[in-house]
Amino acid sequence: MTVVLIHQGPSLTREKYEAIVRKLTGGKTQLDSPSDWPIEGLLVHVAGDSPQGFRVVDVWQSEDACNRFGEALGPILQEVGVDDVPEIYQAHTFVSA
Repeated sequence: MTVVLIHQGPSLTREKYEAIVRKLTGGKTQLDSPSDWPIEGLLVHVAGDSPQGFRVVDVWQSEDACNRFGEALGPILQEVGVDDVPEIYQAHTFVSA
């Protein structure tokens, strides 16, 4: 089942997001394709400033893929100082173009 991950909070800033991207990709400054991720299964990735702060939204093919990504991402989040816990839930409906 498709899983949605939303990550937002006081410790997640644009600068820290960009540092996370560099660490995830081995130096790239921007994510351009699902192949940039160290884990297969990503369907959608959106990141940007919202009225409540910087927000990242991912949609994963499965909970397993999302959890594998979390295992790879966890140490990087800790290293850059992001300690907000993401919201994760199963999607009721997923439609893409």
